[in-house]
Amino acid sequence: MNAPALAAAFAVGLVIAIALFVVIATYNDVVALLRRIDKAWANIEVSLQQRFDQLPALVDAVRGLMTFERDVLTEVTTARAAYSPTDPIPDQAATAAATTRAVRTLLATVERYPEIKSAGNVLALQHEIERLESMIADRRELYNDQVYRYNTRIGQVPGVLLAGLFGWTPRVFFDAGPGTDQPPRSLADDGVDGGS
Repeated sequence: MNAPALAAAFAVGLVIAIALFVVIATYNDVVALLRRIDKAWANIEVSLQQRFDQLPALVDAVRGLMTFERDVLTEVTTARAAYSPTDPIPDQAATAAATTRAVRTLLATVERYPEIKSAGNVLALQHEIERLESMIADRRELYNDQVYRYNTRIGQVPGVLLAGLFGWTPRVFFDAGPGTDQPPRSLADDGVDGGS
């Protein structure tokens, strides 16, 4: 084999090796991101399920003391009943946002009644629900970060060139939903200061 043919064969082999390396590296990166998304989503589901399990206890604890606030209790109960872990992520996100709004309204209402707020079981449940709400928000942020990284990776070269080959499609974000950054209804509507 002469020198030019050997050089050409080496160059072709090098190009194939580099292309193969890029494909394997991209594939491994995307698979790792998919696993991180799945793990982050599983953590969100655990928190949503824990909140789902705690809400009846909170509603029962305040039900007898809040007979004149039935609409607040009904809102929480309705939001809880809408939760289904088998729903698609956008539906679960909407349900989670509605539940968060309902829980925030209930907790704001509890703040207005010292006799309810001072009950030991209500206080313990309130702290647990608040802890779960904070955990859901943190885990949603982590999940959305992983989705962002994955969507960016498959939207850039070389991922975009390989997406069709490997069936990679963009994932949806777990949006908090409109209104979750607003004060709870009872505080905003009644003009009540949460510290009173």
